[in-house]
Amino acid sequence: MTPSPAEAPADLVITGCTVLVHDDQERIGFEDGAAIVVRGGVVEAVTTADAVRDRPAVERLDAVGQVALPGLVNCHTHAPMVALRGVAEDLPTEEWFNDVVWPVESNLTAKDVELGARLACAEMIRGGVTCFADHYFSMDAVAAVVDECGIRAHLGEAYFSSQGPQGRERSLEFALRHRGGAHGRITTALAPHAPYTVDDADLAATAELAREYGLPVHLHASENRDQAESSLAHHGVTPIEVLKRTGILDVDVLIAHGTGILDRDLPVLRAASGRTAVATAPRGYLKFAWPTTTPVRALHDIGIPVGLATDGAASNNSLDVWESMALTALVQKSTTGDPRWLTSRQALQHATLQSAHAVGLGDVVGSIAPGRRADIILVDLTGPHTQPVHDIAATLVHSARSSDVRTTIVDGRVLMRDRELLTIDVPAVVRDLGERMPALLDRSHGKRIQEYDA
Repeated sequence: MTPSPAEAPADLVITGCTVLVHDDQERIGFEDGAAIVVRGGVVEAVTTADAVRDRPAVERLDAVGQVALPGLVNCHTHAPMVALRGVAEDLPTEEWFNDVVWPVESNLTAKDVELGARLACAEMIRGGVTCFADHYFSMDAVAAVVDECGIRAHLGEAYFSSQGPQGRERSLEFALRHRGGAHGRITTALAPHAPYTVDDADLAATAELAREYGLPVHLHASENRDQAESSLAHHGVTPIEVLKRTGILDVDVLIAHGTGILDRDLPVLRAASGRTAVATAPRGYLKFAWPTTTPVRALHDIGIPVGLATDGAASNNSLDVWESMALTALVQKSTTGDPRWLTSRQALQHATLQSAHAVGLGDVVGSIAPGRRADIILVDLTGPHTQPVHDIAATLVHSARSSDVRTTIVDGRVLMRDRELLTIDVPAVVRDLGERMPALLDRSHGKRIQEYDA
């Protein structure tokens, strides 16, 4: 229903755009000449531009030539690791972790994490990401940045069994302290690192805490084929089967990567009693030369949502979910040998509503519809690289870039307008982070926070 002009002004009216919409089967479509009305951080109406021509509003955005999409969700990252972008290049996984990343991470301070998170949020907002799922250390600092800059986040304090029970306890305390924070924009999870760094007893205790406190779990599992084969050789079970026997699959869980998921794991995942999802970050898998990728099609066939992710910028070099969307479509075509999978429309569905489901927000964000939180991006398709538009879905996935995002809105608040960031001072962050680099990158101490031996 279109509100009458006599009603109180809307907080925001976006006019003249093409809107990506979902039907009741979660299939996508596009409505031209549309308008979006936002009040109280929520989409009040998706209507026509003509219907809101005289509608009073606190703020109006003319979006002619632009497409309004639900904000993208980065389903698995380590945002503060932007500070390590390019530090460890062209290395196998074991050397990457043991020789560079984990020794450097032993130097991390809360201030390093804060500055890294601030720079990461700036990058994501500029790339049309309105929500990210983060799994890292000193997460109080990340939560403070999220609160300040206006983005949405699903946060977990990571821990290893080598930290003793205190690591698990800190993860729980963080999740309870920040759940519902930033005016409801923060959700939280328990965050054991992975089955090869967290033992069965800790995983079982985590599952029990998740049940007791109504929290989801976010962890790495079957990241690559080597991990799956090593687990089988040493323990007789796959990492996914470890999650089953420790009760993790009986609670809501977000599994990062899963490129090592085997055929024998599929019935285990299908039988999971909790909400189970997988996050895929294909650029990193290509960089590490892993022989397999996330089995998106097989997971689709058993009803497991697959959200799009970037992982941390130390391995992926960027937090560009737009690139993850295009790569997911291309890699899936290559690995399945079927050019019809994934289609552009399927890729957009993964980037929007399926990613929202993956982080437990499928009823809150992920589509532009009345009652949903107003997490919206406006994408300019007037550039020469996106013209002419014969198939708008294909143009968005395979021609458009993250730099075509003109405006980013979270909870009805404009965080970037016409490519201008409104909530983060990037030059100041870069300056402050640069001053901390010598201490952060020092590896002369020979310490590392963990050992990679899957």
